[in-house]
Amino acid sequence: MSATLPTPLPLPGALALRDRVVLVSGAYGGLGRAAALACAGAGARLVLLGRKVPRLSRVHDAIVAGGGDAALYPLDLEGAGADDYAELAARVGDAYGRLDGVLHCAAEFRGLTPLEHTDPAVFARALHVNLTARWWLTQACMPWLRRAEDSAVVFVLDDPARSAQAFWGGYGVSQAGLEAMVPMLAAELATTPVRVCGLRPGPMRTPLRAQAYVDGEDGLAVDPAAYAQVCVELLSADGAAWRGRIREPSA
Repeated sequence: MSATLPTPLPLPGALALRDRVVLVSGAYGGLGRAAALACAGAGARLVLLGRKVPRLSRVHDAIVAGGGDAALYPLDLEGAGADDYAELAARVGDAYGRLDGVLHCAAEFRGLTPLEHTDPAVFARALHVNLTARWWLTQACMPWLRRAEDSAVVFVLDDPARSAQAFWGGYGVSQAGLEAMVPMLAAELATTPVRVCGLRPGPMRTPLRAQAYVDGEDGLAVDPAAYAQVCVELLSADGAAWRGRIREPSA
């Protein structure tokens, strides 16, 4: 596994995320990409996490072209173990000396299937990527997050009114787990500098949603960029009001 973490450069301007180091998982996906670009525009130094290097590189190049600061960290959440996450956190700490935010956008969904007929490996993969891996990553980053004066962990969640319905399989089960974990973790960290909250965006035009809906007939979905600035807010000091809560903004 390789990682490219450059020496960070200062960014000018009074920006909401100025000098903050933010790790975005699923950084080349729909919301992940839009949020990474918005965070860079708000002054954050980005660590872009994902398994497909060419797609990560395109996001990285777009950020750098706009005058931002970004680093690539290729990692397959499905196959990574606890040691891999510990190494990730150590590399970020060595490169930047801090970590101020983690935005969990990575998700796994292979389409609507009855539970009875779901491949066991597909079910396990959905639970792991959408729930277990998110926690392992957060846990590994916690020592650095605790060192910050104000840090944030933001979990992107799906709408339970949809994902708890028939045929959503391991993905739907993992979303229920996230619903429980956000307030639980927030309560445990209530007296620390680490803020935990959730973001439940509305329907977005993403590859994940396309697994369940026909593009031309999905009139509710919007561009993920509509929610990018909300990610910036939750990661910034202004997100303090949402500590322990799940925000459901309208596009």
